[in-house]
Amino acid sequence: MTIRNYIKDQWLTYLGWIVFFMLTVFVIWLTPNYPFEWSIAGYLFVIEFIGLVGIQSIHYVLKRSWWRKLAVSEDYSVLQNYLTGARSSVEKLQQQYVNQAIQEHQAMMQEVISAQEEQKEYIDSWVHEIKLPLAASQLLLRSIEFDIPDDKYIALENELTRMNDYVEQVLYVARLESFTKDYLIQESSLKETIQPVIRSQANYFIQKNIRFSLIGEDEVVLTDPKWVAFIYRQIVSNAIKYTDDAGVVMTRIEKQKRGVMLHIVDTGIGIPPEDLKRIFDKGFTGTNGRNAQIHSTGLGLYLAKNLAQKLGIELTVQSQWKEGTTVSLFFPKLSYYNEYEEDE
Repeated sequence: MTIRNYIKDQWLTYLGWIVFFMLTVFVIWLTPNYPFEWSIAGYLFVIEFIGLVGIQSIHYVLKRSWWRKLAVSEDYSVLQNYLTGARSSVEKLQQQYVNQAIQEHQAMMQEVISAQEEQKEYIDSWVHEIKLPLAASQLLLRSIEFDIPDDKYIALENELTRMNDYVEQVLYVARLESFTKDYLIQESSLKETIQPVIRSQANYFIQKNIRFSLIGEDEVVLTDPKWVAFIYRQIVSNAIKYTDDAGVVMTRIEKQKRGVMLHIVDTGIGIPPEDLKRIFDKGFTGTNGRNAQIHSTGLGLYLAKNLAQKLGIELTVQSQWKEGTTVSLFFPKLSYYNEYEEDE
């Protein structure tokens, strides 16, 4: 508590002191055979004011350490540590109340954490269980490929692929908080990481007559290829979704002094300037995603951004409305940071 706030809170004390001083002067004035002089009232005012300031200063100094314990810090550590050091009856009452609240808060948080763990385990189990009938459905669809019209076959295949993508998103959302338990950093070939993703999206490229090109020499980066493939899949999926028929989607690998850049460039509809700052927000679909013909969950770029940050990858987006979008992934060299510090 600051001195200013303390003085504001003590207004009743100061009001009582003024009333007491006025009563004292009034009693002196009424005393018979005692000459009243204003100088005496002035001396009395100064003496009592000095006494008031002294008492208030001592009280503030004695209480300051206790008030600091009650102050809420930015990291809310007050909800983690029990209060101690109460001396007066009022402080002991406050300490008992706060400690009881902390205890109940911790018990409630433990229940929430347990419930989240159970929910995550259920989601993981559900995802793995649902993948089996999805895979079986795709096999059954291929077995009747020549028994149904091509347009119906393609439509069913697209829907099954979309369902599989949504299931993957659910799985990765559930694993996002426990990311540190499920990643392995290793030397990975970028082309070997992204080519299976391109093959999995081949039908969409063919159906929309979108031309794909991969430019640049292969580079080896230190990362987790599984998570990078998922990030790349989200970006390419968006590029296909928001690129008109006969458009172009290009992936370019560029080696730089500080690391390796992976650019995904499309000639799609682009992102409106007012949406560009919010594209990484969870659940944000933007102007494009609200289009009835384009279904968007608002999770793809949110997951890509969060996973990239956890892997130490810098993900940036540049876009021109009605012209196209470029999404860039920067993989820094591990030695780059040490070299940068030595140069400084």
